[in-house]
Amino acid sequence: MAKGFELFMDEEPELAKAYGGMVMQVAKSSALDQKTQELAYLAVLSAVGMTGGLGFHVTSLKKLGATREEVRSAVLVGLPAVGMTAIEALGAALDAYDAAEA
Repeated sequence: MAKGFELFMDEEPELAKAYGGMVMQVAKSSALDQKTQELAYLAVLSAVGMTGGLGFHVTSLKKLGATREEVRSAVLVGLPAVGMTAIEALGAALDAYDAAEA
């Protein structure tokens, strides 16, 4: 578990309880099976760079029967979207640099 999340639970137990309830409700209302939902969540965490909780979720996935290849694929599934964001930003950044006066 990420140290920041542990600190959150220790420092704000009531808020952490409410957050946990929301997380459970999202899982309960999902049409996805538990393994697929965890793989999707792993993809989201990876795409937004939130690596602190990856270990917790990968451990959960292994217990749910996910293979190493499935975990790897989930981590990399967002690469095209994240890569395109960077490529689009690169053009704008270089245009601005070239247009700026020294």
